[in-house]
Amino acid sequence: MIVRKSMDPRWLSNTYLVADEEGGHAVLIDTGAPSGPVLEWIEELGVTVTHALCTHHHVDHVINTQDYAPTGCVVCGHGAERDLFGAGLLDRELSDGDELESGKLRIRALHIPGHTVGQLAFLVNEQEVFTGDTLFAGSVGGNTGPGHTTIEDLKSSILDVLLELPEETVIRPGHTEPSTVAREKRENPFVRAWTGQDAVSERSCLVRGEPATLLLRAPDYDGGTKCWVRLGDGTEVVTGGSRVKE
Repeated sequence: MIVRKSMDPRWLSNTYLVADEEGGHAVLIDTGAPSGPVLEWIEELGVTVTHALCTHHHVDHVINTQDYAPTGCVVCGHGAERDLFGAGLLDRELSDGDELESGKLRIRALHIPGHTVGQLAFLVNEQEVFTGDTLFAGSVGGNTGPGHTTIEDLKSSILDVLLELPEETVIRPGHTEPSTVAREKRENPFVRAWTGQDAVSERSCLVRGEPATLLLRAPDYDGGTKCWVRLGDGTEVVTGGSRVKE
């Protein structure tokens, strides 16, 4: 399996080209990063691109989808986000457990809501999982952006779905660098807190000017921080650290 990555310098979002072999078949996973390098790799490798697999509808993951129209690839995303993707973007709706084939690639869609209602991960050949904005190297996705669901969904998607994969599974997130299931179980601060490996310290804070309780602040993929907080009404969320003042 061949995996190549383009990353947007503004959003740090990734577009992946995943091919079975040179001269074979390939899929795209997310399309938010510069398409130029990806189109060059497609030509260099001589692969036929069959699908563009969208983890979710956020602009930093789909903005360059139309650049790949000449390949004839089928654009796929979760049906719950059809309207959020915008008119005409999706060619095919996917749901949890759906399987796709592209040459020697075997791809299974995993529904992992939280960051968005229709967030998908894509498990390729039972070896590598592309996690969108749910699980990063050392961090997790927030659940306060457009189309989000609950922190209960986010926790279950991470702990009960992604981290139940074999420990050697490579994690390729929607932003920045890869990791493994074993590493995230061992080192991810949110995972450690949610599984009781580390104690949670409750501190007063403000979230967008409103009183709240900070449960965890940890480094995020972009050099900033991500926070797990309890809002004044008791709702818990994961949100960007810039929104949380101690």
